[in-house]
Amino acid sequence: MTLIAIDAGHGYETPGKRSPDGMKEYEFNRAVAKVCKDQLEQASVRTLQTYSDNRDVPLSERTAKANNGKVDYFISIHANAFGNGQWNEVHGIETFIHTSKGQSVHPLASKIHADLIAKTGRKDRGLKKADFHVLRETHMPALLLECGFMTNREEKALLASTAYRTLCGKQIAASILSFLNKSQPSPAKDSSLYRVQAGVFSSRERAEQQVKKLKKAGFEAAIGTIPSQ
Repeated sequence: MTLIAIDAGHGYETPGKRSPDGMKEYEFNRAVAKVCKDQLEQASVRTLQTYSDNRDVPLSERTAKANNGKVDYFISIHANAFGNGQWNEVHGIETFIHTSKGQSVHPLASKIHADLIAKTGRKDRGLKKADFHVLRETHMPALLLECGFMTNREEKALLASTAYRTLCGKQIAASILSFLNKSQPSPAKDSSLYRVQAGVFSSRERAEQQVKKLKKAGFEAAIGTIPSQ
């Protein structure tokens, strides 16, 4: 049975891996990795996690875990940056593979890259070669995805959003499953959230009484205000 290593690049405390306004890259990486892992496992594809929320796992440990686990493919998920850490206009998605593994990893890498571009509508910055540790030291086909630039205001806003993180995670998993000729996991019947308004009150005291009743009944409740006309 196929085993996929899912690598969320870096860690919470990795120096310099932040947007100009302070979003940590790992926040994006781990969120996308989790969605991807969940989707693969729902489709009965085994996964191996190389990262940890408790510490910044060294690159050598990540590749050793994948090698010792005899995984079939290694997928490293990242958000990009450009320049000296200030906002700029560079944007788009790019994917990296190692020169020594081009033939073995190219079909999967090109599929994930093309599908991600099509699904997100972001600029295609290409499938490229690089000598990154996780690409070079892994014994199996490995690829590294850069899903957008933290140093671009528009893409940073996307990278910080739950919707974009979920979209990327699901699409990466969908591309892997398609490549492996595996069926997609069935979608949840309804994942929407609905707001219920319990009443409008002219007195804050009455509003607070209603909130207490709702909470006592086991519902989440809060008071909001309606702007004056």
